[in-house]
This record gives sequence, C-alpha cells and structure tokens, in this order.
Amino acid sequence: MKPISGGERWWPEDLGQPSTSGSQNEMRYAFFPEKRRLLIEQGGKLTTYDSGDHHISGVAQQASQGQSLAFTDQNGSIKLDTLTQVE
Repeated sequence: MKPISGGERWWPEDLGQPSTSGSQNEMRYAFFPEKRRLLIEQGGKLTTYDSGDHHISGVAQQASQGQSLAFTDQNGSIKLDTLTQVE
C-alpha cells in the first residue's frame, strides 16, 4: 500500500492554493478560505464541505470507537459533521 502524501496537488485546480493542508493516517485535507471549501480525501474518496465562516487551521483525529475528525478554527474546535457537504 502506498502512503498518502500531503505535499502533492490532489485537489481541483479551480480552487487555487489551500491556506492549509495536510495528512494524517489515511486521510488528507485542504482548506480554501476564498472559496469557503474544505476538501477531505479518505479511502480514495474525495468529499467537499462548505466551510462557512470557519477559518480552518488544523485537524485532529479521534480513533475511539469510530474515527471522527475535528478541525481547529478561529473559535476553537469544530466537528466535521457540523459542516454542510456539497457536490
């Protein structure tokens, strides 16, 4: 199995450059504040979220019973499931 790299461009070109991106375990993310988009790639599946007024600066993964993602924004921690998924 090939490890996931956080350094290569894996997001759509029309989003431009992310203000923050990274990878952790088998997940990677990129945040585009101008477009208000957060992209998550996990298990080969790319999901896009509307970030609203959040200015995301980091990620935390919890591996207790099920994996859950939380992001750090200007006000603290936000859970991924509170963001709206977009097509």
